[in-house]
Amino acid sequence: MKNPKSPKPVKTPHASAKVAKAAETVAAAVTPVKAKRAPRRPRIPYSRDEIREIFRRFSVQRPEPKGELEHVNPFTLVVAVALSAQATDAGVNKATRALFAVADTPEKMLALGEERVREYIKTIGLYRNKAKNVIALSRKLVDDFGGEVPMTREELVTLPGVGRKTANVVMSMAFGIPTLAVDTHVFRIGNRLRIAPGRTPDEVEAAFMRIIPEDYLFHAHHWLILHGRYCCKARKPECERCVIADICKSKEKTTDVAAPLVELPGQVI
Repeated sequence: MKNPKSPKPVKTPHASAKVAKAAETVAAAVTPVKAKRAPRRPRIPYSRDEIREIFRRFSVQRPEPKGELEHVNPFTLVVAVALSAQATDAGVNKATRALFAVADTPEKMLALGEERVREYIKTIGLYRNKAKNVIALSRKLVDDFGGEVPMTREELVTLPGVGRKTANVVMSMAFGIPTLAVDTHVFRIGNRLRIAPGRTPDEVEAAFMRIIPEDYLFHAHHWLILHGRYCCKARKPECERCVIADICKSKEKTTDVAAPLVELPGQVI
């Protein structure tokens, strides 16, 4: 009887080839992936001396600039700034004068109720959603903060309807903490003048915070807003009235001659 034939051995890669392949796999797994380089900050066409001179002139023009939203305490300021989104300060002031006369604390606002708040602010854009937020932020202040407006950005942005811009305004105007709130005017100035360019408000804020001299930081927010609101306007900048026209590097400017540097009349709010 013939012995059964042994099964043919299965061909396998040579041991050394296996080891080499395994080593390659391990190497690929542990080789660090090159981190993507952070995008370079755009270079600005201003020297430090020019930036300081810009803010020095703003300080001469408006020694004590003020925000133009009417308020009587930190709570009414939070509400006013939250209501000012996609609305003018003048329009907000017109609506809140009567509202704050009857509800200047979160407790009084809660007692007023959402429906009645809507009636007071119905002349403001998005008033229904804003009324809901006013009641919700009032509730959170009472429940989580003992009815007091918190001082930190981290706590302020937990309030309904309060974002980073609103938090920065409240920190500056209510508590004297130097911050820079980027609204539509500050965003436009940063990019139009190429002094603090950025694609988002956060980028513009960071760019301004890197360059504004520390001794001018406290009022910088208001100087920039007022300059954008009354001089470097959105549709057409009024360069002939600009005190920094000779320094400005905007491609839109129409004159290199700066307006006389004089203190402006006090703000009427």
